[in-house]
Amino acid sequence: MTPDCPGSADDVRADLRTGVRWIGGVRFEAGPAGRSVRIDGDSKDGPSPPETLLCALSTCAAVDVVLMLEKRRTPVATFEMDVTAERADGTPRRVTKAHLHFRISGMGIERSYVLRAIRLSVTKYCTVRDTLDPDMPVTWSLDLT
Repeated sequence: MTPDCPGSADDVRADLRTGVRWIGGVRFEAGPAGRSVRIDGDSKDGPSPPETLLCALSTCAAVDVVLMLEKRRTPVATFEMDVTAERADGTPRRVTKAHLHFRISGMGIERSYVLRAIRLSVTKYCTVRDTLDPDMPVTWSLDLT
């Protein structure tokens, strides 16, 4: 199949399915049936498409990290993440760099294990990261309490 061309859904194995419904202006409801989120091109009523992409990247990494820490029997008590991204100046304004700043707390969690979990997620397990341009740098930092 040639990339970025007209085609048919029959040419794609349906491992994932989702949908989009326009609700006016540059606002859309997107997601699998019955579980949609609002995406707003103006970032007024919901995250923009690039912000949604960063949400997907960060939550994908977050799931991995939380699960890895649970497997070590050091469950997370609190988890927050700030995502900062840089965009290209020209069109398209693609995301060119991203930084994930993790803020995690929990009893018995060791910094070295959290950093290892983050590294494994970003470099090996995160499906969203692996789908993005491999030359796009994704960096991370950690506040552990």
